[in-house]
Amino acid sequence: MRYGSWRAYGAGLMMLAGCVLTVDGASAACATMRKINIGVSVAPPNVVHTSPYVAKELGYFEKYCIDATIIQFEGGSSPAAKAAAAQGTALVSVTPIAVGRGAKVQQIWGLAPRLPQAYMVAEDIKTAKDLKGRKLSAVGGGVGGFNWLMGREVLKSGGLTVDDAQFISAATAARLPGLVAGQIDAVALHPEDVYLAQKKKAGLHVLVQLADLLPHYFFNAYGASTAWIERDHDLMVDAVAAMIEANRTIYKDEAKVVPIMMKATGKPKDAVEYAWKTLTDNCVWSVNEGADPKRTAWTVDLDVANGYIKADHKPTVDQVFNNKIAAEAVKKAGGPVKIGKCTE
Repeated sequence: MRYGSWRAYGAGLMMLAGCVLTVDGASAACATMRKINIGVSVAPPNVVHTSPYVAKELGYFEKYCIDATIIQFEGGSSPAAKAAAAQGTALVSVTPIAVGRGAKVQQIWGLAPRLPQAYMVAEDIKTAKDLKGRKLSAVGGGVGGFNWLMGREVLKSGGLTVDDAQFISAATAARLPGLVAGQIDAVALHPEDVYLAQKKKAGLHVLVQLADLLPHYFFNAYGASTAWIERDHDLMVDAVAAMIEANRTIYKDEAKVVPIMMKATGKPKDAVEYAWKTLTDNCVWSVNEGADPKRTAWTVDLDVANGYIKADHKPTVDQVFNNKIAAEAVKKAGGPVKIGKCTE
């Protein structure tokens, strides 16, 4: 073998050794992969809920020595999701209502502080007052669930109450088909479903963007049982850090994340790309702690005013949101960042 060939062969061996060392180093750092269940509030998930899928697919959980299993729930306020939070079997969406009603749970990170949905209605509904006597969606938890709560707020904006409309319960997957088929007249839809609804049936339109109706409402925060948070503090920090890195990648690399979102949601590329642009343009996903004490306090006050939390059981901001977990996770993920105009 000529000298040049030997030199190339030796360089190849050195590169291979480098790879082995890198893999071995990673293995040594993760001598034990810690298991955790990450809940998503909708089955199948919407684009806004796909941060855990991005974190898993791109190796961010693995980077923090976490073996994550993603579990889908029929609404963040569904009995199964509430039980998972209270029993400490999964990180799930946690609300101030749960805390105010005595559940031993806390929020630890804001996945998506701002409301992403639009309230979509039938063609002949022009104002909130036109919702009187109509069929409104109560998917994802029925009475007290998210769609019911948002429907109530839209009715209030037109001087109506929940008694002025009929709420229809169904699986979360029935939101879009139900509206297109005329089984319901109004529903809160995520951006990708707004896009698809308008493609499928002319006349369906947005009555109001929920973020405009409720600009200070805290939409989605991950949380867990207080006992689990105390017991596995480091695991919580690392799981959140992985998802923070995922959110930052979502903003910076559309081409990388859209295929993951398509796979997770089962939605076509054009709808997912529309949702990605809508969500990133409006800073729906968090890039840091995803929390603002004023946003939490405002949401708690709304829940008390609506009677979801008794006034004498009103929780404090610190009782609702454990900012220590989120702050430590941001530090692990590289420190605070600003992406475009997005800072939360």
